[in-house]
Amino acid sequence: MSETPQNPQYSADSIQALEGMEHVRMRPSMYIGDVGVRGLHHLVYEVVDNSIDEALAGHCDTITVTINEDNSITTQDNGRGIPVGIHKKEGVSALEVVMTKIGAGGKFDKDSYKVSGGLHGVGVSCVNALSESLKASVFRDGQIWEQEYERGKPKYAVREAGTTDQRGTTVTFKPDAQIFNQTLEYNYDTLANRMRELSYLNKGITIKMIDRREKDDKGEFLGETFHSEEGLKEFISFLDATRESIIKDVISIEGEKNGIPVEVAMVYNTSFSENLHSYVNNINTHEGGTHLSGFRRGLTSTLKKYADGSGLLDKLKFEIAGDDFREGLTAIVSVKVAEPQFEGQTKTKLGNREVTSAVSQAVSEMLENYLEENPNDAKTIVQKVILAAQARHAARKAREMVQRKTVMSGGGLPGKLSDCSEQDPAQCEVFLVEGDSAGGTAKQGRDRNFQAILPLRGKILNVEKAMQHKVFENEEIRNIYTALGVTIGTEEDSKALNLEKLRYHKVVIMCDADVDGSHISTLILTFFFRYMRELVESGYIYIATPPLYLVKKGAKKEYAWNDDQRDQLMQQYGQGASIQRYKGLGEMNAEQLWDTTMNPEFRTLRQVTIDSGSEADRIFSMLMGDEVPPRREFIERNAVYANIDA
Repeated sequence: MSETPQNPQYSADSIQALEGMEHVRMRPSMYIGDVGVRGLHHLVYEVVDNSIDEALAGHCDTITVTINEDNSITTQDNGRGIPVGIHKKEGVSALEVVMTKIGAGGKFDKDSYKVSGGLHGVGVSCVNALSESLKASVFRDGQIWEQEYERGKPKYAVREAGTTDQRGTTVTFKPDAQIFNQTLEYNYDTLANRMRELSYLNKGITIKMIDRREKDDKGEFLGETFHSEEGLKEFISFLDATRESIIKDVISIEGEKNGIPVEVAMVYNTSFSENLHSYVNNINTHEGGTHLSGFRRGLTSTLKKYADGSGLLDKLKFEIAGDDFREGLTAIVSVKVAEPQFEGQTKTKLGNREVTSAVSQAVSEMLENYLEENPNDAKTIVQKVILAAQARHAARKAREMVQRKTVMSGGGLPGKLSDCSEQDPAQCEVFLVEGDSAGGTAKQGRDRNFQAILPLRGKILNVEKAMQHKVFENEEIRNIYTALGVTIGTEEDSKALNLEKLRYHKVVIMCDADVDGSHISTLILTFFFRYMRELVESGYIYIATPPLYLVKKGAKKEYAWNDDQRDQLMQQYGQGASIQRYKGLGEMNAEQLWDTTMNPEFRTLRQVTIDSGSEADRIFSMLMGDEVPPRREFIERNAVYANIDA
């Protein structure tokens, strides 16, 4: 990207202060979602968003994100640099305004930024308020300017710190332990996944990730560089690398419709799942919205028109439904909207009505051209649609069987379920337990008032490789639906759930702490992700963590959840201590299982969350799909150790 001269309109007066930031430290979750792991990482995204906005405006092409040794973060870009002149209204440097006023920034000035990625406009000032310390350095007009802050308050006025031939903004911040009391440790993979995603969504930009906490074999800091020349087309190839494509190329388009930049990429594969990922101004809109409605409308109408004209549907005895056109489809829709209106529970559902027709038109034109120019691929896609329609009709009977057995339709609970006496779903939890033996122990050890037990026989069906009617015909999966009480969606939206009828607000997967147990947990998680995703997104799915060892010496005993804890206990107890290795839940007695894994006072439950829908989709496809090499590589890279018991 060539150097762009300083924009005379982007000056101190471009910065508008909308409101104060007094409540940020008092109510941090209002601004960043939570003060746990997700909120901690969100701080980085807010700062990087500023640099991405500079790139979208055409003034920046390289961004570097560094995790420092002390878990502070440094972001650096080669944009224009935040203005440092005196802000007329505030009477201080514009840099200080940006850093200390919530909602202050050039992105509210249409002359400075046409499109902005910040979802709520809280920006870097919110990061400053929630940081123990922050330092901003600006390289602009041949000068270096800097200011440091402590918990959002300036330590001194913006000052000159030398001359430079560089340009851009560097921000280093350390999150405040008073706010983030769960953890201050950044996860490299979480940040790297988001930076990779941003590089695909903003082609031509280079984003570098560096982790100064760890070195490789050569003594160099760990890190990656993300850069994409083809944008979403490469993103699709990355996401679908573990699936088998049925067409030779990724179908893609990039252009502007009704003044709205629209970028779409899609491909059909042999899987039975629909994987749609949508973005507005780089924000992952996992609740969908008008841009996704436009995509579906354009896809369905264009493919149906082509299928009708091809004669391939002549022998079909029933109508094709919208779902049939999206089975085995992986697609990404990205739009840039000047003034996005967000709706939904988490404010990630686009509400701008004008976007629907813009995306629909763009997709229709793209598909019409592709189908005309690639008749063999067009025929393959239509044949895939016909197979999906036939499978849907087969699934209808299986789905109706599940519906008849749900509690609300009078079919009764599954015979294996040991229910609890409490009626309030918010107080109830159900444990999905591997095998009848562990299920029996769990039934004896539980608190019958609020804990239910559902034993599962062996390994449930791998839904990643199964057609929908096979999923609904599977007895263990039918038992899960029936026990939870949720109704399966209509034929038009077969995976929609009625969460109002959910009988438990904690669904706990409790499997053995071994390789088989991990595999069963992954199979269950894959089912929830593909068929009950609303449960995961609502925070209802948990994983129990039973201990691996019991260390004893005389009357003293303690449990250990990993090898390090075991070694510490052995050292603490000294000679004469013995170790019992639990190979499965069935080896514990009811009292031990309650004490370690089921008692709310002492247990550790890991809540299952989705940080990135696209990354979760890719990992489930890789772990549970047909391609072995990517799975082996993933396991080798992520497994700390593996104990395989003979």
